[in-house]
Amino acid sequence: MRLLVDSASLWYRAFYGMPESISSTTGLPNNAIKGFFDGLARIITRYRPDEIGICLDDNWRPQWRVDLFPGYKLNRLEADDSAEDAEGGEAEPDLLTPQIGPIIELCTLLGLHPISVEDQEADDVIATLANVSTDTSIRVMTGDRDLFQLIRLPSDVQIIYLAKGISQHDLVDGKYITTRYGIPADRYGLFASIRGDASDGLPGIKGIGEKGAASIANSFESMDAVIEAAIAESDLLSSTHRKRILADLDYARIAEKLVNCRTD
Repeated sequence: MRLLVDSASLWYRAFYGMPESISSTTGLPNNAIKGFFDGLARIITRYRPDEIGICLDDNWRPQWRVDLFPGYKLNRLEADDSAEDAEGGEAEPDLLTPQIGPIIELCTLLGLHPISVEDQEADDVIATLANVSTDTSIRVMTGDRDLFQLIRLPSDVQIIYLAKGISQHDLVDGKYITTRYGIPADRYGLFASIRGDASDGLPGIKGIGEKGAASIANSFESMDAVIEAAIAESDLLSSTHRKRILADLDYARIAEKLVNCRTD
């Protein structure tokens, strides 16, 4: 079994989940370092992978996605700017960034294979590795539900989903997707494209929420098919959904490419 780790997801959770008082003998913060390797060790102990890949963002806001949709993750840039410009003095010191380099260095020393690709996010690296790994099962360690879309791949892929923490994590498979969202397991990407994701600055199709997105994903396999049905006034779409898709057609045409992880 091959374990692919969404590194940023893990070190952010480690940093915010461990007290800042945890520091080295020289007084430097190392709560993220400790939390990262503690969490990773617990997952390794439980799943016993044969190989481990530590997947990194070369660019967390890659230009090709920004070119498709300039608002992609713009909310995060604006949040950073607001923190810097906050009234009442300087922003809080960045205690996480100085810990990232040591995490990557330690992973390398431990033979854990840090992997990145120019102008790609870790999600795209993970998806590509999962897509080509037909010779072994894949477990993806992440707190990001975007990667639920990998359940559609021909490989044996399951997501070690950390939203509830390391000890209470969910193991996401096709049954989980169908039970949780009421959609076919291989259509999470389409569902997410329609629903949107506020954390990434993605609005989805305006006026169609999670329930509507699930209804559409149950009837269609791709956004192209959804758009074609909307234009043709197909009865498979409600009149409300049809009108909202046509009103937001420019976004609908780029949504899947924007949301889907690259697998090439």
